[in-house]
Amino acid sequence: MDTDRDPLVVILGEDAPPRLDKALAQAVPEEWSLSRSRLAKLIAEGAVTRNGEVITEPKARVAGGEVIEIDVGEPETLDTLPEAIPLSVVYEDDELIVIDKPAGMVVHPAPGTPSGTLVNALLHHCGDSLSGIGGARRPGIVHRIDKETTGLLVVAKTDRAHHGLAAQFEAHTVERHYIAFCHGIPDRADPRLRGLKGVSFEAGGILRIATHLARHRTDRQRQAVVWEEGRHAVTRARVVEGWPGPVAMLDCWLETGRTHQIRVHLSYCGHGLLGDQTYGGRRRVAASQLGAERAEAAEAFPRQALHAATLGFVHPATGEEMRFESPLPADMAELAALLSTAAEP
Repeated sequence: MDTDRDPLVVILGEDAPPRLDKALAQAVPEEWSLSRSRLAKLIAEGAVTRNGEVITEPKARVAGGEVIEIDVGEPETLDTLPEAIPLSVVYEDDELIVIDKPAGMVVHPAPGTPSGTLVNALLHHCGDSLSGIGGARRPGIVHRIDKETTGLLVVAKTDRAHHGLAAQFEAHTVERHYIAFCHGIPDRADPRLRGLKGVSFEAGGILRIATHLARHRTDRQRQAVVWEEGRHAVTRARVVEGWPGPVAMLDCWLETGRTHQIRVHLSYCGHGLLGDQTYGGRRRVAASQLGAERAEAAEAFPRQALHAATLGFVHPATGEEMRFESPLPADMAELAALLSTAAEP
């Protein structure tokens, strides 16, 4: 494969699997959207090199610290159609655009959701100015949030912005805070949490969760906590407010950004999100403590109660520090107001 685009350079971590395709699947930043099957195809096509030598065998042996170059090729011919879908634009310039995504909107087209996505809306709003990195279905997409999660996303309009933003996400220097409503109130005095592998408390009562995450062995749509494989993932959270029931509002922030990371980590701790049908767990809100109306509203919350509230990064073209905040969406704000009445006399 021979293109004018700079190759993707990956440095394998010291804990990298010894097989090339598996090592690349772990090391390639998620923002590049290269699945293991896509990586295997690139290897077979001669698009992967090590020290200038082409490797065409996915099972080739590799070691931590090795530098691998991947020629990802030119963007696919765009086959995703622009759609006149309203967007909440928080900021926009010639290099990037920041969007406040509503619940129910998928970020990019995929099997089952070929249209009605954020990408379809961006193609209509931005025209041909989106970065081609990510291919036909993910132009300009540097990171993503789940369909039912609300909040802030930055999208690249130039390849320069895409590379610059992707590097910041890879280096974990992007500020990302989420507001979450969860079952129970995390407490450092809880002996169950103190004895849970990968869980600790830092100064100020900050909950730290450090595990690896990988696809669930039997349900490929889910992620699971693992220890020997997968990608390193670190989430921190602090309690903003607690209510009877018990229910808590958390401020969560990411050191890494893995698929479903906050949802999986909080579920692992026994504090699954309200409304999360995938990871919420079996905990229920106690009407005897919260009151029937409040408990019913909490139990019936129609989506995972998660909002990407803060996004901060360095502008990849100007070097300016950018920081954006999004208020709670109406459904979470209404639930918070209702839960807060439980503490009133």
